[in-house]
Amino acid sequence: MTSFRFPRPGEEALVMGVINLSAESFYEDSRCETPEQALQVAERMIAEGADVLDIGAESSRPGSVPLSEQEELNRLLPIVKKLAESVNIPISVDTYKPAVAHEVLQAGANIINDITGLQKFPDMAKTIARFQAGAILMHMQGTPQTMQDNPQYVDLLTEISAFLNQSIAIAVSAGIDPEKIAIDPGIGFGKTDSHNLLILKNLSRLKELGKPVLLGISRKSLIGNILNLPVEERLEGSLSAAVFGVMQGASIIRTHDVQATQRAVKVAESIMKEEG
Repeated sequence: MTSFRFPRPGEEALVMGVINLSAESFYEDSRCETPEQALQVAERMIAEGADVLDIGAESSRPGSVPLSEQEELNRLLPIVKKLAESVNIPISVDTYKPAVAHEVLQAGANIINDITGLQKFPDMAKTIARFQAGAILMHMQGTPQTMQDNPQYVDLLTEISAFLNQSIAIAVSAGIDPEKIAIDPGIGFGKTDSHNLLILKNLSRLKELGKPVLLGISRKSLIGNILNLPVEERLEGSLSAAVFGVMQGASIIRTHDVQATQRAVKVAESIMKEEG
């Protein structure tokens, strides 16, 4: 298993390249149907500067339908096995199902990216700990089927922080290495555009939880709604949000556009580090 840890405060942000195995994924250019195609995309992303790859088989876009465990594994396993044999950077798998996590970790994955923050299935945290793997803990209000119906909060940032703090406690109590835990406020997961903008504006508050923050904003509807552009034309807006996120303390940027994001983040970090 590839050894890794998430960035500590002050270290350079990681860029996470997205590879989707679902035909429902909202951005067509990120979809891969075969292990060979996924390997080709992975090799391109690594050449472009990806630090981590994130593989997902079940779409979590609003209104999406869950896959069975077997169907999810049928999509994931051949590609995870192929990548684990072929690439030398950590592989993250986007799943909330413990049985799926067990199989992909056994096949060579290093991180589980759980959109339910370990709070849907009690066995998930123990499964991750058993493999000494990493965990990305995301906040979501509701489920992908219902999350955008009418999301409401009394105190958005306090509620997200409390949820993620609980997820961290679950992870630590199960034995997951504290340096292999990251948190994600879940842009677009049970949030209005106003909620998403407020999260971005106050992203630095999440650093109070003591864990690296992942920002997943790439080509999402928030960008499209601001610019009135389709998903294919949201690169510049995504880069703007990614740079702002890094300036607010994000440690991992999850993106469909590795090269452009890596370059934008590098320039932003160079400006931030300059003294005088």
